[in-house]
Amino acid sequence: MRELSLYETVFLLAISGLPGNAYGVTIRAEVDRLSGRTIPYGTLYSYLDQLFRKGYVAKAFGASTSERGGRSRILYRLTPAGIAALKEASRVQKSISLGLERFLETEA
Repeated sequence: MRELSLYETVFLLAISGLPGNAYGVTIRAEVDRLSGRTIPYGTLYSYLDQLFRKGYVAKAFGASTSERGGRSRILYRLTPAGIAALKEASRVQKSISLGLERFLETEA
């Protein structure tokens, strides 16, 4: 399994926190909240397409709504591969954090 970039991890985490309601606007708001930065929509959909091609997310069309001119939302959800990648990212980040703590203790 290939390691996730920081933003891939943030995107997967955002989607995991929006079960059944993960579409462009809600994902962007959650990514913005988690990262502390405003992500342009072009970047958002680029990452979502990348995660889809890698098999980490699946997408499906939601119900069409009148306020969207009858267009359906594209809903995203984590796949088993996405969940496994997120778990591995957590393991790697914990290891890095422990290493940093040890380093900082010896430098103090």
